[in-house]
Amino acid sequence: MKILDRYVLRQFFRILLVCVIGVPFIFIIINLTDQLDNFLADDLTSGSILAHYLYQVPYYMLLSFPIAALLAAVFTVSSMTRHFEISAAKAGGVSFYRIVTPLLVVGMVISVVALGLTEVVPAANRKSEDALGDTRSQREGNRISFIYRGEEGRYYYIRRLAAARGEIADILVAREGAGYSYPGYDAAADEASWDAARGRWVMESGRLRYFPERERTIEFRFEELWQREFTETPDELLARPKGEEEMGYAELGRYIEALERSGADTGKLRVEQQLKLAFPFTCFIIVLFGLPLANSSRKGGASLSIGIALGTTILFLILVRVAQAMGSSGVIAPVTAAWLANAIFLVAGLLLFTRVKT
Repeated sequence: MKILDRYVLRQFFRILLVCVIGVPFIFIIINLTDQLDNFLADDLTSGSILAHYLYQVPYYMLLSFPIAALLAAVFTVSSMTRHFEISAAKAGGVSFYRIVTPLLVVGMVISVVALGLTEVVPAANRKSEDALGDTRSQREGNRISFIYRGEEGRYYYIRRLAAARGEIADILVAREGAGYSYPGYDAAADEASWDAARGRWVMESGRLRYFPERERTIEFRFEELWQREFTETPDELLARPKGEEEMGYAELGRYIEALERSGADTGKLRVEQQLKLAFPFTCFIIVLFGLPLANSSRKGGASLSIGIALGTTILFLILVRVAQAMGSSGVIAPVTAAWLANAIFLVAGLLLFTRVKT
């Protein structure tokens, strides 16, 4: 690594670290101000609130990576351009491409780190919500009249859960199907008990119905029934069910496959799944796009750098939202929708690079 490389990276990381640390802090302060009344009304402890926000830090860091990388790259190149440092490097035989190569390498490294964070964030988000709990009755081990979404497209309709005793009163388990190969069904019982030794729920005194066709129902009565997939523990049923943002790439894929077998439209979820791969690489692509723009003018100072970063970010987010809507409605394929903004900015960035005077 040359002295010039170290100088460029030192300038870059100084701004990057400020943004990566500062942006999550700002998000937390804004959210805390908005939610403080609700926290006080729920009688939450300061420890629960602190844990809630600590678990959200990975999510806020992931959101801050693209704008932080872009700001750092733009400020670095813009500052070097205004102070004629890039001109001096060119006079010494170092091309613009060589000057910014360390920034592009770091941009790719940040993308890889962000890709790893996409698998950490779902679990952290869930723990963040679990730290707060949903209601006072849930913190006491009870939950009344709720719906829990299990895996593989199953829904549990539960009237009363006593988690401490491992008991359920009035339960209905339902799943949509798609014909004889994957029939829909529902199983209802007056009560169910948790079998801790085998890790399963045993439903008692109920009926089981299959729906292989729209006009046909097959019904059975049972004294005891257990389902191999119904293994959520009492504590897991106390928590709210996972949302798409709380699932990793593979887990969300399994959930989508289950919905597709039941005939549901999964276009929106497919786009969300692909975005878990596409979004991290935004860091590299948006840096590639911003570097030649930052080198295009010697005037404007920090205000110009901020303007370039904000304008690029807003344009990128608009493209992402438009592509998401198109993918969700089936106008374009989910993979295309997720990667469209990245592809447009990648091509635009490469074209801008070809116009830079090296």
